Amino acid sequence: MKKNIGKRVAVTGGHGKVGRVAVPYLKSLGYEVFVIDKDYADTLEEPFIKADITDFGQALDALSSKDMDAYGHPEPKAFDVIVHLASMAHPRMTTDSEEFRVNMLATYNVFESARRLGIKNIVWSASEVALGVPFDKTDPPYFPVDESYRLRGYNAYSLTKVLGEEMAKQFCLNDPQLRITCLRLSNVINTEEYPKFETWQDDPTVRLWNVWTYIDNRDAAQAIECAIRYDKRGKDEFFIGNNETVMRRPTEDLVNQYFPDVEKKRSFEGNEAVISNKKAKDVLGYQPQYPWEEQV
Repeated sequence: MKKNIGKRVAVTGGHGKVGRVAVPYLKSLGYEVFVIDKDYADTLEEPFIKADITDFGQALDALSSKDMDAYGHPEPKAFDVIVHLASMAHPRMTTDSEEFRVNMLATYNVFESARRLGIKNIVWSASEVALGVPFDKTDPPYFPVDESYRLRGYNAYSLTKVLGEEMAKQFCLNDPQLRITCLRLSNVINTEEYPKFETWQDDPTVRLWNVWTYIDNRDAAQAIECAIRYDKRGKDEFFIGNNETVMRRPTEDLVNQYFPDVEKKRSFEGNEAVISNKKAKDVLGYQPQYPWEEQV
């Protein structure tokens, strides 16, 4: 793969679950990575600043970070791309109002800081929860799920993802040179989590909430890099998941049993994922490399 020497990337939340995999992956491809996080991490080696980006002043300061010359003087080199990963990881980690405050302020502050600093490329870790997850509580309109699907904020967490996408759209409408690529990551899995996949095989209802979808963290990192290279202006969105579900049972059987009244736009082959990653593969060049059955 072509190296990207000189392209400077700011990663918010770079010490989180996705960041711990994405940051070294981007560095291996030649990107100059600068991490912004509210927590320290001793295991990662890259330029880093501690900042709480729910505070606009800290977000603007962190995203204004410059290279230093040999005498400690700032060099005027802006970030080429912001990869915005900082977020509450899942619902009910704290109170709903606090979760809403953290996610919405962090996302607004990154978008607005980029606008003021003239940074025109943002990759944002959105989520499949904006579809109305959990699907065992809502009424899905049709399968397979694609990017034309309606968005629905079922709880405070998913509402922040719905509103974040709308905010991205509005920022891009107001600046034709801006692009915000929203990656709807779907249940990120690290390698040590694969053993639990076996425990789901006898009870598909355990994973009904997001129709049995997942993404290997290494494939999430690949998708982020694909999105960094994507150069279409404006707001765009992509589902980022693996090709298959978390189940061995055929998807057609699962959908027919658990969602008999949902419109089926086509049949499923094998254990094909219900949330389609076709657009990401066709447009971004994303190709999942880590099917779960090869990892257990």
